[in-house]
Amino acid sequence: MTDHLSKLDLVLLWHMHQPDYRDYKTGEFMLPWVYLHAIKDYTDMAHHLENHPGIRLVVNFVPVLLDQLEDYADQFTSGTIRDPLLRLLATPDLDHIAPDERLLILNSCFLNNHATMLKPYPAYQQLRDLYDHLQIIGDKELMYISGQYLADLLVWYHLAWTGESVRRENKCIVDLMAQGKLFSHGDRILLFNLIGKLIQDIIPRYRKLAESGQIELSTTPHYHPLAPLMIDFNSARDSLPDISLPANSAYPGGRERVTFHLQSAIQSHQQRFGSEPCGIWPAEGSISQSFLNILSKHGRQWCASGEGVLANSLRKSYPDQPLPARNEYLYRPYRIQSENHSIVCFYRDDQLSDLIGFEYAKWFGRDAAENLVHQLEQIHHTPTDNPAPVVSIILDGENAWETYPYNGYHFLNDLYGILEETPHISTTTYQAYLAKLTANTTEICSLPTLAAGSWVYGNFSTWIGDPDKNRAWDLLCAAKQSYDIVMQSDRLTPAEKQAAEQQLASCESSDWFWWFGDYNSPHSVASFDLAFRKNLANLYHLLGTPTPVSILEPISHGGAATGESGAMRHAAS
Repeated sequence: MTDHLSKLDLVLLWHMHQPDYRDYKTGEFMLPWVYLHAIKDYTDMAHHLENHPGIRLVVNFVPVLLDQLEDYADQFTSGTIRDPLLRLLATPDLDHIAPDERLLILNSCFLNNHATMLKPYPAYQQLRDLYDHLQIIGDKELMYISGQYLADLLVWYHLAWTGESVRRENKCIVDLMAQGKLFSHGDRILLFNLIGKLIQDIIPRYRKLAESGQIELSTTPHYHPLAPLMIDFNSARDSLPDISLPANSAYPGGRERVTFHLQSAIQSHQQRFGSEPCGIWPAEGSISQSFLNILSKHGRQWCASGEGVLANSLRKSYPDQPLPARNEYLYRPYRIQSENHSIVCFYRDDQLSDLIGFEYAKWFGRDAAENLVHQLEQIHHTPTDNPAPVVSIILDGENAWETYPYNGYHFLNDLYGILEETPHISTTTYQAYLAKLTANTTEICSLPTLAAGSWVYGNFSTWIGDPDKNRAWDLLCAAKQSYDIVMQSDRLTPAEKQAAEQQLASCESSDWFWWFGDYNSPHSVASFDLAFRKNLANLYHLLGTPTPVSILEPISHGGAATGESGAMRHAAS
């Protein structure tokens, strides 16, 4: 039985990720989400850690996000801004911008959670009311929009996307919010320069937290590919035997591409943070035996996935036995053997993770924090035969907070404060936890059979099986076949080959497949559909190969947004 005088280990893993929004042909950013999440979420999350030095946890950065953060930092250094919305914030004369630039401002600057990021600010709400009253439907109506209206809208949009920690401490933000309207070009430049400073500080802040030992930094294969599917489409049938698969039987050279993404991620981590990552959070927590073979072969000590994957794996491993009580099997690591190597896998508590992701935003911050700690205490006091229980809470470090008042400031501040003062709960990292097991010679259970799956529903249905998702896979397979033919020839220079490989890697991101399907809103689907097809078209351009007509037609149109639409999902269907 567990010694309840001992501590319960808790690992919080915040996953930081955005897909590659750059148009490789023009160098422009197609969507602004990297820099907006940078000034809001990545900034706030670092602030909370700096203010609570007793908290230990894991922060996972996907390398393609770091690439883009550094790209933005370089843009501010050089003075050449390649993000259209950010460029408009600094544009002196907004009365004489082009109609498409006016539309970009109007179509972009109300994209947020209105309940938490627009309605609390009367001046911003007034801008929305004026927009609704005008009912813009064409170029004629656009001409009624003044440069001053556009300036105020740009400023308020960026103020709404600024982290709560910045609002509380930065005089520029305080003064602009107090002013409320009639923002000058000088006001906009002050905000623009602050955005640059916040972005440039992000990687150094997290590197400093890692160097102090407060956080462990982990990584994901470089462009966030759905690795098990790239290796073998049939892995989707591990959990869904009747799922429909793409017309292509397999992604060409998928195993080699997954290895490329992994090796590139390890190299990126080494260059940016001074050491190789001990662990991997796979894209979407998606794992399979073949993928873990690659991870262990490359020396990674740990990875993590979802609770549903563990339950499916235990059923496959012990088909004649009923699944034990959740407390007995969930709060422990499992060793996965592969040839001459092995890797330890942890599994997220889906219920606790989803409380943060979807429920606690509706609570008062202190009440939510106390409730979460109370549930951890219940786990701690439940008798089991587990000698070293560890709870894994894993979720996005950026997308949840938009639904919270004040960007989750009070919840996170109270949660970290309570955990620092709770003697029988120890926040830790996976690397530190494994070191403790080794020091205490504690055995790690082996998992005989691993079921392939992801943290969403324990399967891959979010990325494959739907006709639109399968069509996207088939378009990618066709592009990869063309890529292989050209790369094996002498048609491209080494620099051209490198550019094509980078563009292919961006096409292989799991994010494109996430958005296809009729459960997402038409607006969201349209923007990601266009970005994916632009990436494919750019790849054919770099290869010097004609672009297929099929890429010109939208893949998916979306439908009525459901409770499972958007950038986040519940773990269980």
